Amino acid sequence: MRHLLTVSDLDRATAIELLDEAERFEQALLGREVHKLPTLRGRTVMTVFYENSTRTRVSFEVAGKWMSADVINVSASSSSVSKGESLRDTALTLHAAGADALIVRHPASGAAHQIARWMDAWAVASGSSGPAIINAGDGTHEHPTQALLDALTLRQRLGDIEGKRVVIVGDILHSRVARSNVFLLATLGAEVVLVAPRTLLPVGVDAWPARIAHSLDAELPGADAVLMLRVQAERMNGGFFPSAREYSINYGLSERRLALLTEHATVLHPGPMLRGMEIASPVADSAQAAILQQVTNGVHMRMAVLFRLLVGTQEAVA
Repeated sequence: MRHLLTVSDLDRATAIELLDEAERFEQALLGREVHKLPTLRGRTVMTVFYENSTRTRVSFEVAGKWMSADVINVSASSSSVSKGESLRDTALTLHAAGADALIVRHPASGAAHQIARWMDAWAVASGSSGPAIINAGDGTHEHPTQALLDALTLRQRLGDIEGKRVVIVGDILHSRVARSNVFLLATLGAEVVLVAPRTLLPVGVDAWPARIAHSLDAELPGADAVLMLRVQAERMNGGFFPSAREYSINYGLSERRLALLTEHATVLHPGPMLRGMEIASPVADSAQAAILQQVTNGVHMRMAVLFRLLVGTQEAVA
């Protein structure tokens, strides 16, 4: 692996290797008073976020620091981007400053892919290696590390992913999390069901490896996991549903709907949660919810991704 831009970069074997690697990092950190491994000592990891983020940015920062990398956070609002610097010049500047990995979040779909093309072209022209590019979310396109940490959480909760039925609910249209999860879960052998109003389904969704449904109550019995999505109001221009109350009635995960699930079923949410609309507070805080476990797994999963891209496939140094 040179970069991680999309879950399509991962075949089944590679995805499972990354999940296994994340669990090895978790085990390597157990019992350590100081969470430090020497695996990326001397490497420089830079996060470049053009959109706000808590979980993704912090987990990448913690992952890099726990692996002894030098981690530098670049905020678009306080960088030369605010003076009009282009995305290309920003990426090349950070590479010239010594970045071994650039973790990029950008509101434009395809931004991470474009940066990777620029870096690869520069590497060929200069005869040297460029930084690894990790897509931390590009517009409404993909968020591969989120899908990986969700898969890790499901595997820990359910024992396996193959043959399990995962229901993804809500704003599919604007969700890069949904797209990455659909394709990764399908690669890992899960049956995926998308539940959303017709106005929140993207063009071409019929070609995705998932079944489309519109009644949440009908899909919950027998589901092994439910992934609730955030309603991304900041990406909406116009009315995609009549009101927050109606959305909650039709697509919110209430206590009544939680009772429709089997006891082993797991509830996920990528955050931030809109409590009371997408998910009821008692459900978010229930034993079946793995939302904080997702956050913890995000650190270990991103450690695995950084290790794979910057070091390779050898065993992690304990």
